[in-house]
Amino acid sequence: MRYSERPKKDTKRRGGFLPALLGAIIGGVVVWLLMNATLGNESNSSVLEQTTGDSNLTTERVSLDVNTDVTEIVSKVADTVVGITNMQTVRDFWSSTETTQERGTGSGVIYKKTGDKAYIVTNHHVVENAQELEITFDDGTKVDGKLIGSDVWTDLAVVEIDAEHVKTAIEFGDSDTLKRGETVIAIGNPLGLGFAGSVTMGIVSGKDRSIPIDLDQNGTVDWQADVLQTDAAINPGNSGGALINVAGQLIGINSMKITQETVEGIGLAIPINIAIPIIQDLEMTGTVNRPTMGVSLLDLRDVPYQQQQEVLKLPKDVTTGVIVTEVFRNTPAEAAGVQRYDVIVEMDGEKIEDMVNLRKHLYNKKEVGDQMTMKVYREGKLIEIEMELKDGNTF
Repeated sequence: MRYSERPKKDTKRRGGFLPALLGAIIGGVVVWLLMNATLGNESNSSVLEQTTGDSNLTTERVSLDVNTDVTEIVSKVADTVVGITNMQTVRDFWSSTETTQERGTGSGVIYKKTGDKAYIVTNHHVVENAQELEITFDDGTKVDGKLIGSDVWTDLAVVEIDAEHVKTAIEFGDSDTLKRGETVIAIGNPLGLGFAGSVTMGIVSGKDRSIPIDLDQNGTVDWQADVLQTDAAINPGNSGGALINVAGQLIGINSMKITQETVEGIGLAIPINIAIPIIQDLEMTGTVNRPTMGVSLLDLRDVPYQQQQEVLKLPKDVTTGVIVTEVFRNTPAEAAGVQRYDVIVEMDGEKIEDMVNLRKHLYNKKEVGDQMTMKVYREGKLIEIEMELKDGNTF
């Protein structure tokens, strides 16, 4: 073998390259022609031509009609959510003149239309101390509102307006059937009417929450508000607005938001099942007639297990109920013999697990003057108590 001989070139491999390259070029041209032919045949596209130098640059602008379940729900109820402006008379100290000025804004929900009148539910703090109320519809129309009644304890109020501009009223849902994780939508006017009709969406984060309320800001808890917890954004101005389910039904009245630096995504709303009897009383009489026992209460689950055993002397299988922490004088509870540290576990045969259950039974199923049978644990023994309920603003 002579090492000076060069190896022969692979003529077969060289000969196959040019046809492959030519095929790729032809294929690319065909694809380009097909794409341009397809785009040219689009009848629903609007063509925007721009000329740069000697060449024409053609782009496509396609119109899309985005329609989802959420947009349909919002469109269905948007006209029922209104803005409420609280107008108050302000006196100038130096000139002694008086002017009516805006003192705050919130939201409201039209829940009823009858004859030439319509009714709006909102929060008490939205309309508090108002000399005048201005109602703003979703389309910007403004009318005067008349306060029918307001309840500081539940932070609810009812406002009456002329029905001339009212297109529809919202439908009540059932807040008792809500589930954690269920989708909800909040509609209102966060930060004032400049953000009217804002929509946020989230889930039900929790049910049957009891939030302590200090009504007179004296450092003492006056009330336990029953609320729904949601992560849908609720900000100042959303108060009184609608919390709806995916059927477009009203299941809560947005009421407040926990505003702490370490807390995010906690919005609160008054469950509609708790609000309905209050709304009805306010609409009919302007006040709320509440049956009362005359006690202050505490959920048993908030007491350490050791104290449940040593102080309350409860059986080990009793894990839910409501503790009487104080009995007020000259009340049905005192007359019936209720004592401090009695643990309420049953009312009229209905199991009572916490203050939410107790309030629902007391306010939704009983009336002033009714008799009520209550079972309590006292010193570890189960006893039965009969009492006649009277009107009042405590439990």
